[in-house]
Amino acid sequence: MDNTNKDLEKLAIDTVRILSADAVQKANSGHPGTPMALAPMGHVLWSEVMNYNPKNPDWANRDRFILSAGHACMLQYSFLYLTGYDLSLDDIKNFRQLNSKTAGHPEYGLAPGIDVTTGPLGQGFANGVGFAIAQKHLAARYNKPEFDLFNYHIYAICSDGDLMEGVTSEAASLAGHLELGNLIYLYDDNKISIEGSTDITFNEDVSMRFRSYGWHVQEVDDVNDVHALQLALRNAKAETQKPSLIRVRSLIAYGSPNKSGTAGSHGSPLGADEIKLVKEFFGFDPEKSFVVPDEVKKFYHEKGARGAEYEKKWNELFKAYKEKFPELAAEYELAASGELPKGWKDNLPTFKADGKMATRQASGKVLNAIAASIPQLMGGSADLAPSTETHLKEFDSFTSEKRDGRNFHFGIREHAMGSAINGMALTKGIIPYSATFLIFSEYQRPPIRLAAIMKISPIYIYTHDSIGLGEDGTTHQPVEQLISLRSIPNITVIRPADANETVQAWRVALEHKGGPVVLVFTRQGLPIIDQDKYTSAAELEKGAYILSDSDKEPEVILMATGSEVSLILQAQEKLKADGIAARVVSMPSWELFEKQSAAYKEKVFPKAVKKRLAVETGSPLGWHKYVTDEGDIIAMTTFGESAPAEELYKVFGFTVDNVVKKAKALL
Repeated sequence: MDNTNKDLEKLAIDTVRILSADAVQKANSGHPGTPMALAPMGHVLWSEVMNYNPKNPDWANRDRFILSAGHACMLQYSFLYLTGYDLSLDDIKNFRQLNSKTAGHPEYGLAPGIDVTTGPLGQGFANGVGFAIAQKHLAARYNKPEFDLFNYHIYAICSDGDLMEGVTSEAASLAGHLELGNLIYLYDDNKISIEGSTDITFNEDVSMRFRSYGWHVQEVDDVNDVHALQLALRNAKAETQKPSLIRVRSLIAYGSPNKSGTAGSHGSPLGADEIKLVKEFFGFDPEKSFVVPDEVKKFYHEKGARGAEYEKKWNELFKAYKEKFPELAAEYELAASGELPKGWKDNLPTFKADGKMATRQASGKVLNAIAASIPQLMGGSADLAPSTETHLKEFDSFTSEKRDGRNFHFGIREHAMGSAINGMALTKGIIPYSATFLIFSEYQRPPIRLAAIMKISPIYIYTHDSIGLGEDGTTHQPVEQLISLRSIPNITVIRPADANETVQAWRVALEHKGGPVVLVFTRQGLPIIDQDKYTSAAELEKGAYILSDSDKEPEVILMATGSEVSLILQAQEKLKADGIAARVVSMPSWELFEKQSAAYKEKVFPKAVKKRLAVETGSPLGWHKYVTDEGDIIAMTTFGESAPAEELYKVFGFTVDNVVKKAKALL
């Protein structure tokens, strides 16, 4: 590189450093140190390494970029602005302000070019594993000789904090096992945390740790050595079998005379006086802010503009692919559109009312009935497929050798599993699900919340949903989990009452858009409700419906979810024998019910009928909205016990006699 180009390169990198510091200073909030330090890293990625098209941020074969160290988001915003995404200098100036595209951490759907919402450390790292799995699967299913449609890489920048998080260990272990050579992670080893030097908490040999996971590891001793970064990234791309980690040593807040290398530059503005010193250090006018030299803007815009040509060539390749492989092309286009194949619902089973079936078993039957007709549907469990009934029997497992498999073995890594399926869900053409016991939803809380924030629609399957799992005892019996999940905005929780409601729950889940769906199933067998005698389970889509009504105006309304619905049906019969008119409402999803019209809600729960009883083997929290002040709730207010389910139901009051007793007491 001649001196002129070197001078432009330095000017470009320094512009990003100062732009980041200015934005944080103007907001009087944020993290200036890491963007200032990592500007050379971003420069190499956006100007030389990554394939992307700012004019179409969703181009299917673009490289994905994840800022797992989401607090350093001004680095990402700066490059998105400079390379020509729909992000202006005014957006940069509006950093962290109300209704800004440039939020305090990167948010998917808010700023163009953000592939995933990050901020909670470790999440982006684990999301990348899902992105990598998705790329490998798409390539295996659709790529053909001379048609290398999906060959993109997943790049991420992660921090010391990311690598301290437990989810990172889970995800790194899984990535190494699956030999995801399309992952290239840059680890910012700046040895600084909010409390000071990382030496106070973190002195492990990270390189050795990742080598033991099966990763390809390189080390760059100075982030400012652009040539070394270029070489390391070339080596990483050449390594196709192992995921790559490049440990890069940096100096936080590089260029700040008084704050570089200190914890004080991590999460606070540098201050007006220090900003001036920074600008003097880099040869900028200390009295001017948000300065982007014309030659820098031109340089990065030209780099970004290359993406249109990349996509044009890909579109031409896909056009030729469509001519040679029309069925596969049509399948991918439909899946990528988010639509489901025509006629898939014809494969949904119907169950006759002749015996009992656990809803987890019914779910397994549904999955296997529809899997062949929905090729984009895939998933797995945290080492619990036989228990959660989530194995697709006609399909292979996804492994390091067989990428077209649709069954995933995530191992006992619930947290990383949740984060990974978020990455898969963010890849057009894939509908992912994961499965474990309801109690272990606790281990997946962060990715569930982020899926809800992003309004993406992975499907989280939870079985063994109550004290009904019995002898495993208090540690495995969920009590507070249902209300905990229901409290998350943009989520849809469905707890079906029997096998046929389970069928409809899957229908709703697969058609749903705008947030994650949680399907909650029983371990124990439940009576299959007679579809000829009672209201059709298809009404589940309304969230709550009158399953069985009385011959006259109801005196009391009995409502329940899941396994308790058959209980209140039996109680209705006993009350009828005693001359009491009771309505039975199956209420599998509060969220779906709340989307219904006021007229429908009044139809199900007439204001005139104030005597109401809710029954659910979970926390009573939230039910008060539906039972009103004159109603009552049979629920769990303590943890369970270790004993057969039948005994536990008697001890905690989930019996027909107790429901009848409580209903009569209300009257």
